[in-house]
Order: sequence, then C-alpha cells, then structure tokens
Amino acid sequence: MRILISNDDGYFAPGIEHLAAALAKRFEVTVVAPERDRSGASNSLTLDRPLMVRKAPNGFMFVNGTPTDCVHLAVTGLLDWLPDVVVSGINLGANMGDDTIYSGTVAAATEGYLLGIPAIAVSLTSKHGRHFETAAAVALDLLERHARAPAGRWLLNVNVPDVARAQLRGTRITRLGRRHKAEDVIPTKNPRGETVYWVGPAGPAADAGEGTDFHATEQGYVSVTPLQIDLTHHEQLPEVSSWLSR
Repeated sequence: MRILISNDDGYFAPGIEHLAAALAKRFEVTVVAPERDRSGASNSLTLDRPLMVRKAPNGFMFVNGTPTDCVHLAVTGLLDWLPDVVVSGINLGANMGDDTIYSGTVAAATEGYLLGIPAIAVSLTSKHGRHFETAAAVALDLLERHARAPAGRWLLNVNVPDVARAQLRGTRITRLGRRHKAEDVIPTKNPRGETVYWVGPAGPAADAGEGTDFHATEQGYVSVTPLQIDLTHHEQLPEVSSWLSR
C-alpha cells in the first residue's frame, strides 16, 4: 500500500519521524507536512497566496501552508499517484472530544477522507512525548489490518496513551467526549507596551464517562473513534421547519 503521511506539528517533529520510520518497514511512505507548527489550524485552506513545496534532506516534503493544504496538494496534483491511506500524526498531545474541531492533525486526515481516501489521525495523549514508538506501532497495526481486510472509506481518530507498548491494555472503539469551556484568555504586554492575549488552555473533560475517548485512554486503552463530516443536525430539521413556517 501507498501511504501519505502528514501532521500539524511540522515536518521536523519527532512524532512524524517515528511514524514514517515505522510505516516504511511495511509500506511505501511519502511525507508532505507543514514547514512549521500549525497546531489548531483546523480545516483551513490557503486561498490568498500560492504555496511552495520544498524537500528536506531526509526526503520529507514540506509546505508553507496548513495541514489541509499539505494533503490537498499531495492528492490533487503534487503526487502522480493516489494514496491508499492518509495517516496524520503522531501528534504531541491528545485530540479528543471537542479538540477534534480545532485539530490540524484531525484536519489533515479529514482532507484525505473528503478526497475519497481512508484516513487515520494518530495522537499521543501527553505533552511529554516519551513513547512515540507505541503510537507508531498502533498505527502500523491498524494499517496492516486494513491491508489484510480493507474496511472501505473511513475516518478514524486514534488516541494512544503515552506508555510503553506492553503497558497498553488493549483497544476500545469510542465516541467523542466533551470538554468544559476553555480557560480564560491570558493578557500580557508586548515590548511596545500594548496588551496582547494568549488563548487559554482547553478546559477539563466534562463528558468523560465510559464509552468516551477520555475514559478509554485514562484507563490505559487505545481509543479509536470513527468520525463523520455531516454537520447537519437531523433531529432539528422538523423543529426549524415548523419555526420558519409560523
């Protein structure tokens, strides 16, 4: 299989290096990733300027754009072949619950999915980054399963506890949890004395009960959550229709 790898931490991030090295042992791997950290970029496309693609000494290609740009360019013309799977990661830090709305890691995988390609977003659930090899092994296992028995076009959000592989308790299929609202913004002063603001950290988990991604990883399991793109609130269609007809 041919695998396209991207991320949102940048082409130089240790997570993508671990992922590419692990998958290259079994599959044909190409890396197209952002030139710098684009965490929180979500599904943004760059439409106000042209994009450039360069190649690093290790063969990774990098783009002066977003994670979505990287996958879009790769699939729609940069490469002369179509990937069998898009894998995004390994992100340094969890992407669970509401995080998926903002995540550039999930966005890169989502772009592959929107372009008709099965896709996986892989994240390590800590900021310490001690066991990227564990997340890489999980990604490799998922791809080997797909190679043996293709599961069609899916978009999977995978979160892996930052522990040695032997300490993983298994895998659970989960739903997204929910967070409380984010912490307050953090005001500070720039060198000119002007007030500037840093976005505050994400809030703690609000819905982290059994069956959620939060609960699974807290218990030492790999969380695998199938995602969909349809944002339609189907249950509200009759309610809104009735309201507009008044």
